[in-house]
Amino acid sequence: MSTLLQIRSSLFSDQGQSSQLADQYVARWQAAHPEGTVVTRDLAANPIPHLTAERFGAFTTPAEQRTAEQQAVVTESDALIAELRAADVVVLGLPLYNFGMPSTLKAYIDHIARAGETFRYTANGPEGLLGGRQVRVFAARGGLYAGTPLDTQSSYLRNFLAFLGITDVEFIYAEGLAMGDESRQNALSQAHSRVSALAV
Repeated sequence: MSTLLQIRSSLFSDQGQSSQLADQYVARWQAAHPEGTVVTRDLAANPIPHLTAERFGAFTTPAEQRTAEQQAVVTESDALIAELRAADVVVLGLPLYNFGMPSTLKAYIDHIARAGETFRYTANGPEGLLGGRQVRVFAARGGLYAGTPLDTQSSYLRNFLAFLGITDVEFIYAEGLAMGDESRQNALSQAHSRVSALAV
């Protein structure tokens, strides 16, 4: 049975444009995989705490030496990693805030990037442990950034996912959403067409 993990990172949860584009793809995936399972993680409704020295210390403390508070942090991270590990397809709704990703998504990333769990260091350098998954990123932006130096999101996510061993990554952009009604409608129409053309 196939499993799809949908991650919403919009401040507006399922009302964000990135979430709605992702929802369109998820609906198509469900129709093509009626036996499949969809798991939704909404980082606005249920944000992951930002990484602190104390939380990072919990990850590096040997299991037998952890306090109850440290174990709670590790248990939360373990659950996020297990959820990701169980997914065959990951669908990410990604808005652009102040030239970067939502801080809640960065917090999520900081809690799934764990040596020995999602990657490991070898004599030949780091090796990702989560290969074999597809990631589809639905990126909504107010301006036009794709293909320019200002698009730091795309390169960051590609590099991070590759670090985890995930290289089957595709971006679907809806840009110019804040540049007037015509630009918005054209961008959404093109993005919806891209979603409809994606293989599921």
